[in-house]
Amino acid sequence: MRTDSSPGNLPAREHLPAGNAGTPVLDVVIPVYNEEKDLQPCVLRLHDHLARTFPYAFRITIADNASTDTTPQVAARLEAEIPEVTSFRLEQKGRGRALRTVWSASDAPILAYMDVDLSTDLNALLPLVAPLISGHSDLAIGSRLSRSSRVVRGAKREFISRTYNLILRGSLQARFSDAQCGFKAIRRDVAQVLLPLVEDSGWFFDTEMLVLAERAGLRIHEVPVDWVDDPDSTVHIAKTATDDLKGVWRVGRALATGSLSLDRLARPFGDDPRDRELDDVPKGLARQLVGFCVVGGLSTLFYLLLYSGFRSFTGSQIANALALLVSAVANTAANRRLTFGVRGRGGAVRHQAQGLVVFGIGLALTSGSLAALNAATSSPAHATELAVLIAANLAATVLRFLLFRAWVFPDRRDADAESSAVASHVPSSPTYSTALAHHQGHHPGQYQDQHQFQGQHPPLPQRPEAPGAPYDTAQFRAGEAADRTWGDSTMQMQAVRPHDHDPRNAR
Repeated sequence: MRTDSSPGNLPAREHLPAGNAGTPVLDVVIPVYNEEKDLQPCVLRLHDHLARTFPYAFRITIADNASTDTTPQVAARLEAEIPEVTSFRLEQKGRGRALRTVWSASDAPILAYMDVDLSTDLNALLPLVAPLISGHSDLAIGSRLSRSSRVVRGAKREFISRTYNLILRGSLQARFSDAQCGFKAIRRDVAQVLLPLVEDSGWFFDTEMLVLAERAGLRIHEVPVDWVDDPDSTVHIAKTATDDLKGVWRVGRALATGSLSLDRLARPFGDDPRDRELDDVPKGLARQLVGFCVVGGLSTLFYLLLYSGFRSFTGSQIANALALLVSAVANTAANRRLTFGVRGRGGAVRHQAQGLVVFGIGLALTSGSLAALNAATSSPAHATELAVLIAANLAATVLRFLLFRAWVFPDRRDADAESSAVASHVPSSPTYSTALAHHQGHHPGQYQDQHQFQGQHPPLPQRPEAPGAPYDTAQFRAGEAADRTWGDSTMQMQAVRPHDHDPRNAR
């Protein structure tokens, strides 16, 4: 899992404004490998649907993943005949590599992709991208597992799909319903920040992207789709399933160990109601209380098991001390990660030392209460002893929570907010601006004052329509910017990362 720094925090979600410009609003990518038969029907059908139903300018991008048949020739012919179609070729296979490369270099504010077989009904395309255009959501996915979806496919694929999503829910706590549907969209500003964190370049790419987006607190919109299985699909199910399980293990291990820091993406927006300052309402108090109680209950059970084990070979006082010490260390570690959301190894030793101090204060409170009771009466009743211990432990628990919250794990989001404010002045995607400027023949520095490279979007272009005349698509030729400086719309993409062209990747 990659831990390199992302380009910066995301801006607040805003509805993309309508206006007249040459930049397409939507860029639909079709990744293909040896699809000479299906490519042309797919592009023609998709283009006809968008021309009839999509109210803004659009682009269809064919991403050829090192095809060895006549797919490149078919793509070139479609590009020459249809103004809204463009294509490029990668010399290495991998759907994730193709999507990352095209999305990182695209100038469209909304980026989408779909499989070439068009198994998903295209009527779901506008509902897919509408929440992204409005600013309501950050990513959108088609779901075949929604109750209102209508799906036709064999029992084998149905079983594999549902099993895989159950694995994601059980291992990575994923809440989205369908990770594998080839029908997804993302806002460009979100992609610029999120894609550098995604390592996979094959079929697990979009699953990893969704898991990281969800863990970072981004909003994922799901659209029920009508889906008909393609019996001639070239996907190798066994190899894909194996690679996906390896990806689940890699991502789960990175998230569990804290080696992937999502703190720079968490709370990225200024419009989240949970970020508002409210008088007399501490941030996150309810969630922390629930987590603290759950950890406390589990720690008590752990303590009892330890005490029973130690008691078999030592005295009660030593067994009690050892069990309390070990359970206190485990309690501090669990509260650090689960209750207060501290990730990574930084400060772990200091937190444990402070946790032992808190434990010592609680132990002194309970022991002092018993000592006071024994001083007050020489032979207190057993019920009285229990009542004193319960009251003392309750007080110690409240004190431990308050010390954990205020001293051991204080809220550092104010400092993070200041860091985010500084980062917001940095252009959000050096990779994108460099690749685009290189393609256009300009130096990247020319764009530093333009708003599209500062986390904002140009106005949404409208398709011009003259009364009684068909809409003129020529002025929106795919790959052309508003100033019409692009000639050949076949893009020579730069690799986002060096390993994107690793010949060892067999996909």
